[in-house]
Amino acid sequence: MSILRRRKASETEKASKEDTHKETKYKGVEDEKKDKISKRKVEEKKKKWSCIDSCCWLIGCICSIGWFLLFLYNAMPASFPQYVTEAINGPLPDPPGVKLQKEGLTVKHPVVFVPGIVTGGLELWEGHQCADGLFRKRLWGGTFGEVYKRPLCWVEHMSLDNETGLDPSGIRVRPVPGLVAADYFAPGYFVWAVLIANLARIGYEEKTMYMAAYDWRLSFQNTEVRDHTLSRIKSNIELMVATNGGRKVVVIPHSMGVLYFLHFMKWVEAPAPMGGGGGSDWCAKHIKAVMNIGGPFLGVPKAVSGLFSAEAKDIAVARAIAPVFLDKDVFGLQALQHFMQMTRTWDSTMSMIPKGGDTIWGNMDWSPEEGYACNPQRQRNNETQVAGQSGTEGLSYPKRVNYGRIISFGKEVAEEHSSKIERMDFWDAVKGNNLGNTTCRDVWTEYHDMGWGGIKAVGDYKAYTAGSILDLLHFVAPKMMKRGDAHFSYGIAENLDDPKYNHYKYWSNPLETKLPNAPDMEIYSMYGVGIPTERAYIYKLTPAAECYIPFQIDTSAEGENEGSRLKGGVFSVDGDETVPVLSAGFMCAKAWRGKSRFNPSGIRTFIREYDHAPPVNLLEGRGTQSGAHVDIMGNFALIEDIIRVAAGATGEELGGDRVYSDIFKGLGSLILWETVDGVSEEDMHFSLLPGLGEMNKLI
Repeated sequence: MSILRRRKASETEKASKEDTHKETKYKGVEDEKKDKISKRKVEEKKKKWSCIDSCCWLIGCICSIGWFLLFLYNAMPASFPQYVTEAINGPLPDPPGVKLQKEGLTVKHPVVFVPGIVTGGLELWEGHQCADGLFRKRLWGGTFGEVYKRPLCWVEHMSLDNETGLDPSGIRVRPVPGLVAADYFAPGYFVWAVLIANLARIGYEEKTMYMAAYDWRLSFQNTEVRDHTLSRIKSNIELMVATNGGRKVVVIPHSMGVLYFLHFMKWVEAPAPMGGGGGSDWCAKHIKAVMNIGGPFLGVPKAVSGLFSAEAKDIAVARAIAPVFLDKDVFGLQALQHFMQMTRTWDSTMSMIPKGGDTIWGNMDWSPEEGYACNPQRQRNNETQVAGQSGTEGLSYPKRVNYGRIISFGKEVAEEHSSKIERMDFWDAVKGNNLGNTTCRDVWTEYHDMGWGGIKAVGDYKAYTAGSILDLLHFVAPKMMKRGDAHFSYGIAENLDDPKYNHYKYWSNPLETKLPNAPDMEIYSMYGVGIPTERAYIYKLTPAAECYIPFQIDTSAEGENEGSRLKGGVFSVDGDETVPVLSAGFMCAKAWRGKSRFNPSGIRTFIREYDHAPPVNLLEGRGTQSGAHVDIMGNFALIEDIIRVAAGATGEELGGDRVYSDIFKGLGSLILWETVDGVSEEDMHFSLLPGLGEMNKLI
């Protein structure tokens, strides 16, 4: 029995073992299937690489590389970039301050810096709820962090009142005081810092240097009305002269600061309450020299495109590439509209509208820059020439370009003779509020009040010169120009003794005001040349959209050859990339040269041009020979000239005029002989070039 039981038990055990083996085998198969499925899912996940993954990966790589480079930059010795640069290019020259210190130059005349538009810092003193936590934080300049964090709040606080041109209710934004106001525009991007550092090398410090910071958004007279800025500049200059042994100041304005200080010189002499009550000899007693850097004395065409369509050359290209983000209501951005809404409240921008009309800037068929070639081979001309010489030898005149037409609707309009252009006056056009729907009202611009009839009429007028530009801006932006008309003027004075020119609206226009009675004072015009600079534009009407700016630079308009002056819808002439030579140099080369009705006391004037040379490599930064509008502030030759004058030198001791452009030959004399369409030289001179006769009457 026991044997039988053992057999049955062993059979039962065998069966259970077989069952267990089968179950184990089945489980193994199931596990293998699960593993295969899981592996398949993992592989599928690896294959699925979304656009978001790519973006995150790219951002991660950029951040990692950036942090690594920043670590290397901070870890390397301070002299390493200089060592590498010297290894590539040879020994670097001493900075001007070091060089002149070795020559024995020391502090003599106090210096006053007058910054230009946008380069001075602005900080918040009072704001709305969205700006909580920003008290005395920079809204303009520095890192611009608030632009990214709360862009609409930033636009609201940077805008001025559209009716008064002053602070909106509940908002106070004020200029940053001291040298830090404009030493750097943003971290690593210098404006005045290099000049200040070089002046410090020969002994200058804060008691002998003063930054005349002001709110560059306001009209010039309103800086006095709101902040008493002009009075403070007057007091500080008087203090510096009194505490430095009676030595007069050297004033160094840059860009729009040139116009601001021109306004100041008339304000300080004028009787109160409109002026500062300093008397007619105040400038003679307190100012040794005014060294204007990149001065837009006669305005800049770039201001026209900025006010008309919130564009310049670079923005026009970006607008053509990415219209979704700049023009249309995508994610509520409408960036260009917000920018236009904000900048059209800044009255200072209207100070740079071209002055002198067609007489200075040319008409439909003439302009003083005709014959300019985009890549001219210039030779330095150090001879001091008398304005009025008519030498045109050596100049080549390629195909005619109508620079006088600052705005043309269509390339064919820009190139056609004026007699073949059919134009329709826009003043009689019927305006109507049918441009955009109600969703656009939060970014309202005056284009919303024009209607399609008004917009079409602007295009049908075809071409606008400096004279008709004012009519155009009055038509498309009447509220803005109403404020502008109260503070600025753009004409040429027939009789400077007329009492009307005692009003402050004329003080920043050198063609409608006299220089101070200060025969011992010197005025310098210092600017870069050799860079294509915006002079005229080809426009087109933009396609219909809910919220947009209806006019746009036509970036598809190109010249016929590589050396053409037309690129991306923009005609260029010689200048510093922002200010054409005509605007920067004409007053000192012609209208102020010697005794004239604009310069009755015969203040000596000097032209100092700086031929642009870009940096050789990235380690040179923005270069030491740049002629660009802002980068010129680091130009060693310019800094050396300024330090020498501050240390006591005169214009003659600097070498007089230093000229690379045709400011004396081609522009200063404004004589251009050329035969066009069979018209004789003499007939063309008096018929097609009416501006020349008027120009000669200026002096």
